[in-house]
Amino acid sequence: MDKRLAYDMPVESMLGLAPIMIDDTTLRDGEQTAGVVFANKEKIRIARLLDEIGVHQIEAGIPAMGGDERDVIEQIAHLGLNASVLGWNRANIPDIQTSLDCGVDAIAISLATSDIHIETKLMKDRPWVIKTISECVTYAKEKNPDVYVSVNAEDASRTEVGFLMEYAKAAKDAGADRLRFCDTIGVMEPFRTYRLVKHLVEHTGLEIEMHTHNDFGMAVANAIAGIHGGATWVNVTIGGLGERAGNAALEEVVMALKYIEELDLGMDTKRFREVAEYVMAAAGRQIPVWKSVVGTNMFAHESGIHADGVIKNPKTYEVFSPEEVGLVRQIVVGKHSGGKAIQLKFHEYGIELSKEDAAEMLPRVREMAVELKRALFDKELLYVFKDMQAEQKAKGA
Repeated sequence: MDKRLAYDMPVESMLGLAPIMIDDTTLRDGEQTAGVVFANKEKIRIARLLDEIGVHQIEAGIPAMGGDERDVIEQIAHLGLNASVLGWNRANIPDIQTSLDCGVDAIAISLATSDIHIETKLMKDRPWVIKTISECVTYAKEKNPDVYVSVNAEDASRTEVGFLMEYAKAAKDAGADRLRFCDTIGVMEPFRTYRLVKHLVEHTGLEIEMHTHNDFGMAVANAIAGIHGGATWVNVTIGGLGERAGNAALEEVVMALKYIEELDLGMDTKRFREVAEYVMAAAGRQIPVWKSVVGTNMFAHESGIHADGVIKNPKTYEVFSPEEVGLVRQIVVGKHSGGKAIQLKFHEYGIELSKEDAAEMLPRVREMAVELKRALFDKELLYVFKDMQAEQKAKGA
């Protein structure tokens, strides 16, 4: 009989063969979220926060935009961060030179590889794409042999595999250090992602970076699948900010690697909620209470069965402790609560409620929760308790 737990079933994987590196693009793709603009002082603060929690590389923005954008990227490049600082570029010489002038130690050169993008957006052909990427990488390496070059295959997920291989090999021959596989419109799924990335790793010899979008809710799953296939870099954003439905969320990728794949990247996860709060406030957004990893509902328990389980042993319904990501556990009392949850809640108030009193309170609590269409606030619970005490006293009299 196989006694392994279901989630322990083995996966043919390249995970663990090389270190996994996090490249955060909150300041670039995150700011490309519709309606989001970061002030320069916020960008500086976000860069420092990312560095402090242990991000390996920070994609600071697009130097070729000029003005404030160029200025802040140059400032970030000279902050003395432990993280590498990367500038994003279109595939042309002026963009690349602007990035190099900013003093970044890494550059991304982005060029579309799918036929729909090449023919419709670029109005070029495949030979032009190969020639252009080769010239751009060569120029960057000639100007600064030490600069780290990431070549982005935009819309890689809709690119013919043979041409994607040709593009990767041309970039490598010109001196590129890694290939960013861009699932630009989020149409990949984990099984195909794994097979394709494994194929790229085996046949190109380049480091592969996952850049996954969440249009179908699979950005993190595809990023993890890519890592199993041999990718060693993951492009992420805080809270999953990004174009349309967003990117793979940094906190989700890091915690999934730690608790599902048993790979600890050594990040200061206790600050995840703090960093998410700052970034979302700067973006003019709120963290949804149901948000994975950093949402407050991650550790809020109302259902009687769930609350009872967590009271007995938190691991029944929590994979990791709330403190590990900067949150706190909450027992919420409402329509679905049980007597034990009410007792625990009153214990927090310094009141030791008997089992009988909790049972008598329960239907009142549920009735009030239905009436209000929400869980009860602490004061409301105390009002219910006081009303019950008053009734008990009146009956006794």
